[in-house]
Amino acid sequence: MSEHKKHAVKTADDPAFRLPASLGALSVPLLGVGLILLLAGWFIANLNGTKVAMSAYLVAFIYVLTLATGSLFFVAIQHLVRAGWSVVVRRIPEMVMMLIIPLSILFLPILVSLLVGNSQLYVWDSPSYAVDNHLDEAMWKEKSRWLTQGWFAVRSVIYLSIFSCLAVFFWRNSTQQDETGQKLATEKMQYWAGPAVATFALTASFAAFDWVMSLAPMWFSTMFGVYMFAGSMLATHCMICLSSYVLQRAGALKDTVTVEHYHDLGKYIFGFTFFWTYISFSQFLLIWYANIPEETEWFYHRQTGNWGLLSVVIIVMHWAIPFLGTMSRHVRRRPALMAFWSAYLLIMHYIDVYWMIMPEAKSGGNALVTATGAIGAVVCAIGMVGLAIGLVLKIAQHNKIVPVRDPRLGESLAFENI
Repeated sequence: MSEHKKHAVKTADDPAFRLPASLGALSVPLLGVGLILLLAGWFIANLNGTKVAMSAYLVAFIYVLTLATGSLFFVAIQHLVRAGWSVVVRRIPEMVMMLIIPLSILFLPILVSLLVGNSQLYVWDSPSYAVDNHLDEAMWKEKSRWLTQGWFAVRSVIYLSIFSCLAVFFWRNSTQQDETGQKLATEKMQYWAGPAVATFALTASFAAFDWVMSLAPMWFSTMFGVYMFAGSMLATHCMICLSSYVLQRAGALKDTVTVEHYHDLGKYIFGFTFFWTYISFSQFLLIWYANIPEETEWFYHRQTGNWGLLSVVIIVMHWAIPFLGTMSRHVRRRPALMAFWSAYLLIMHYIDVYWMIMPEAKSGGNALVTATGAIGAVVCAIGMVGLAIGLVLKIAQHNKIVPVRDPRLGESLAFENI
């Protein structure tokens, strides 16, 4: 019997398309607890100095931002390729991408820390940075054309504005279609998906250069934007898979998200695990082979002392273990197992972001930040994630959790892996 005979398209007001009350009731508590933990994490990390505290905050911010921007790209690419399989899970990333707007507000502490000076986060902000580090004056003059307070602030506003506008465009058309059922909304999103993807690629790359790579201002890698994109997309597919499982356990999406959808999400998780590894190794190999001091310093600090141990942990636990764990078709067709691996990889994505940012909080030191610094960073991240989940649940309370009048909903319900 074919799948389309097994699944009938439900009416738009079916309870399966609504957020369960048990999850909706968590939104306010999560917002409150998340804010408290975010502030508590900052104060704990601040016991090691403002730079460590701001670095911990940046780790939490970038972690959630990669999920939000990854969700935006997921939505755009589904419309670009006119995908049918993903319709029943697409509303989850649509809601998560709307976090870009509140994240724009949460970016203000990072921007303020830069504008007040004193190199609280970005060391290039110090007027004496070039002299203190014995840099060539002519070279630093060219570098500092890009790394200035005002120009950094303007670029950041541009990045967040582009992300926000793209998110609002896809969100508004998708949710309005829930009410009108007009196919024109889908055609409009498909038409603009190509320019959106191209704009996103440039914006995300430059944002990665500015917000993360410039923490080590003399280091550069043209692959760094792709590296962050790979981790972002891996984490986004994990987030969609885990969220779908939690919603189903709570009573939503019954007979809507099937084993076939988990199987497809599992294939993407497996594929992006390998893609993240490929980009990570390619970036390292090219820099190691060229052996240019300006390029190798960033990796040098992450290969010595306890940071070197963490680098090995990431290689084994972010690549080898999940690569083997998600390889089997048997695993990818077991929702509970895919939910486990999704949660596991979301934790590893946080460790990867931590590894990118926190070594720069201890200039010239090879040791990990102190226990209070590490604990503060983790508490900050838990708080930021709590805020994010609370906001998404708030959005979900007032909207359907599936694009109920998308013209490809029937195709998605009948989806079957070959």
